[in-house]
Amino acid sequence: MQKLLISVVALIALVAGVVIYNTLPKPQPQALVYEPARALAPFTLESSLGSDVTNDDLKGQWTLLFTGYTFCPDICPTTMADLRQALPELTKQADEPVRVWMISVDPQRDTVKRVTDYASFFGEEFVGVRAEHKELYPFVNGLGLMYSIPEQGETDYLVNHSAAIVLVNPDGERQAIFKAEHVMGEVPTVNMKTMVTDFAIIASGYN
Repeated sequence: MQKLLISVVALIALVAGVVIYNTLPKPQPQALVYEPARALAPFTLESSLGSDVTNDDLKGQWTLLFTGYTFCPDICPTTMADLRQALPELTKQADEPVRVWMISVDPQRDTVKRVTDYASFFGEEFVGVRAEHKELYPFVNGLGLMYSIPEQGETDYLVNHSAAIVLVNPDGERQAIFKAEHVMGEVPTVNMKTMVTDFAIIASGYN
């Protein structure tokens, strides 16, 4: 009788624990999360992989999409270096591989060779992507990002572009966007510690 009573009490405690756990507020990511995830329009872009990439190349992995260019003096090298450092921790949070696509927004100067050399410097998980403006602009705009186009004939110029990072899920859909922090006097970049925390929440809830 006593054993039965102990078992009943233990079962009640277990059920109560589950109920309390389920009613506790779950941690929420600071990133903008798309619910449901948003499909990407069909695209074909040149890449450092030795062939063009399409929507299918985003499937089966988590992909961080970042707009930049090889002549960028500040945001791009800083963000790429930060991503390289954060990548091992990001990889621990997901069952699928995690990759980074650096999408060049300077097609006038960034050839396939330049983006290949640039991306490969940061590691094999990094892919350099480029296209001419007619294919590039709708792709970048579809991600919710932007970039400026230099005046015709300019050769020495800076390209203004988004510093945010877009997260694409293993189904090849836009899952979230990590916005850059803007601090007076500092280069706007995504906070990697916050991104890792957010990614862990997003990946754990991915079906």
